Amino acid sequence: MKIAFFGLGNMGTPMAWRLVRAGHEVTVWNRTLSKAQPLRTEGAKVSPSPQEAAKQAEILITMLADDHAVQSAVLDSSGAIDSLPRGATHISMSTISVEFSKRLASEHRKHGQHYIAAPVFGRPDAADAGKLFVAAAGEKAALERVMPVLQALGQQVFVMGDKPEMANVVKVSGNFLIAAVIESLAEAIALARKYGIDPHQYVDFLTSTLFAAPVYKTYGGLIADAQHEKAGFALRLGLKDVKLALAAAEAVDASLPVASLVRDHILMALGRGFDKQDWSVLGKLAAENAGLR
Repeated sequence: MKIAFFGLGNMGTPMAWRLVRAGHEVTVWNRTLSKAQPLRTEGAKVSPSPQEAAKQAEILITMLADDHAVQSAVLDSSGAIDSLPRGATHISMSTISVEFSKRLASEHRKHGQHYIAAPVFGRPDAADAGKLFVAAAGEKAALERVMPVLQALGQQVFVMGDKPEMANVVKVSGNFLIAAVIESLAEAIALARKYGIDPHQYVDFLTSTLFAAPVYKTYGGLIADAQHEKAGFALRLGLKDVKLALAAAEAVDASLPVASLVRDHILMALGRGFDKQDWSVLGKLAAENAGLR
């Protein structure tokens, strides 16, 4: 299929690679064009603008940082929506707000286009291996048409409903849950260390017994190793996602008290200069708060 792919960050780059290698005709656009050059050697086309990239596309995929980045690339005057052909489908795989996803659906309907929300769960290594989990929602016929593309990117695609924003609710609530796991791991590991327990031994015990899940193994290992410098998912993006979950909850009068606590701790970590680090750096914050080095 003819695919326009926007966003070549830590996640977008390996995802675009997989689509090229799956045999799709891929045109990439990124705000920093130099990041697109390696994909050119693999056969992807590189476009200088969102409008140009979308002209011949059957599918537009956005994997961008936030609402603002997606709006700029798709809806603004220099964006793709006016050049994207009628009948084409925009797949938003970014972590965006529920309300903005509703707006995207409305704007694409006005232009005779389809819109699918399909955010992903997984870190960059999972994207590179095609091991992402995809939460997708939207019109059934549109979903069926783009399913081979989604399956090229993830090990499993979960259809969450016929309204695109349903997938965004799954994503922001899921990311809140990951943040809560990181926070609880950080506090538990700090407590164990205060009693002289080796953090690696402690995490191995946890993840070999009641907490044998990838999220505990991944973040438990990062916290035990104090490996936060290489940001698979930057702390400031974590703040954005927790705030999206709080906004979604407020819109329907749902209380998320744990999310409020995690937001405050992320802000505390940002205040200590950890903004360039992985969001597992909450483990360092908990250690410092416990008086540990």
